[in-house]
Amino acid sequence: MPNTKRRRLFRGAATAVALTLGSTALAACGSDEGDGEAGSGPVSLTYWTWAPGMDKVVDLWNEGPGKKDRITVTVKKQASGDTLVTKILTAHKAGKAPDLVQAEYQALPTLVSNDALADISGEVGGAKEKFAEGVWQQTTLGTDAVYAVPQDIGPMMFYYREDLFEQYGLKVPTTWEQFAETARALKKKAPDKDLTTFSANDSGLFAGLAQQAGAKWWTTQGEQWKVGINDPATQKVAEFWGDLVEEGAIDNQPMYTPAWNKALNTGKQIAWVSAVWAPGTLTTAAPDTKGKWAMAPLPQWSTGENVTGSWGGSSTAVTTDSKHKKAAAKFAAWLNTDGEALNALAKESGIYPASTAAQLSGAFTKSPEYFANQADFYTKAAEIAQTTAPSAWGPNVNVAYTAFKDAFGSAAKNRSDFTAALDTMQEATVADLKKQGFEVSE
Repeated sequence: MPNTKRRRLFRGAATAVALTLGSTALAACGSDEGDGEAGSGPVSLTYWTWAPGMDKVVDLWNEGPGKKDRITVTVKKQASGDTLVTKILTAHKAGKAPDLVQAEYQALPTLVSNDALADISGEVGGAKEKFAEGVWQQTTLGTDAVYAVPQDIGPMMFYYREDLFEQYGLKVPTTWEQFAETARALKKKAPDKDLTTFSANDSGLFAGLAQQAGAKWWTTQGEQWKVGINDPATQKVAEFWGDLVEEGAIDNQPMYTPAWNKALNTGKQIAWVSAVWAPGTLTTAAPDTKGKWAMAPLPQWSTGENVTGSWGGSSTAVTTDSKHKKAAAKFAAWLNTDGEALNALAKESGIYPASTAAQLSGAFTKSPEYFANQADFYTKAAEIAQTTAPSAWGPNVNVAYTAFKDAFGSAAKNRSDFTAALDTMQEATVADLKKQGFEVSE
């Protein structure tokens, strides 16, 4: 990405992404009180977020720093994902977006290319040192601008049934080659069991695996976008998982279904490639196996490497429609760097903080209850988080993700060619960018 503070990311007079995502009617919510200077108030800000319990966290601001600076924040609970992106863009088109929004990292290029997010580098640039480089990079999009403050992250790791690995004489894989060997070894010893499954119903998992392998799905050349979804790194990942599915070494069923829950709870599947938030999912999906799981770093593509991908995570951004950008940026920085705020986010919202200091303090000094048998859970998680590879998102992630679910869903079900599915995903993403009016480098 060019080293400039351009917000539009090569956006011409093309069809708005809001039209690609759909249109949603909504009410005005911006405030025009005050002059936007933190401390000059009174200033009233509106914050759109889906995180549970955020109103309780924001109360700490309103009763503390906000009261001192006369900056009041009001939480407006929203849906997440594409629904919220659509709503933000629709509001921005009318000049009535809220002051602050919670935005997933992969949504930032879409919002920036529609000029919906403000560059707040002058207000929050000093916070950079509080985050891992790969995390901070997701909010800059490779420019010298800063479009959001990192809030939570989802570093990926490997979860496994410690008791069943011991029972079947399996070693925790440190490379993907060992992972494949472990899957085959388990099949020989217990044909009715699977190491794990390849699931096509959550695009973020595959994206994170590709990220770990060094994939760069969206990059730029001059003022053109270049799509590399079928780049060599991603092809390697697709071939690896496709081969395991085709030979029957692992399952090919989707996650988050009753059948998947049962497989985890009964020990039919004994491992899961997931992220730091997995304990919460396992608590619900496999309640009978509490205390039997352990966590380890993600297997690596080469011996001696130490890198992980990310699956999930969001940030706090200030919109270009806000009349109080400095005040909003001050709140965004407080929310994601202040110790009291981060402890409250962990307690009320259940997030894993992007702030490196917070990852070893407060709620994260004690292992999750589900992993009470692994005393170093969060210590190890913090170490893994520091190895997060840089991401490369573009302005139509939603299209790529939909294409993944369709193409890979069919390939997984039929145990057919994963690389062909990858090409389909590439073609759909390129075609959509061109349709929107972006220039695309072939």
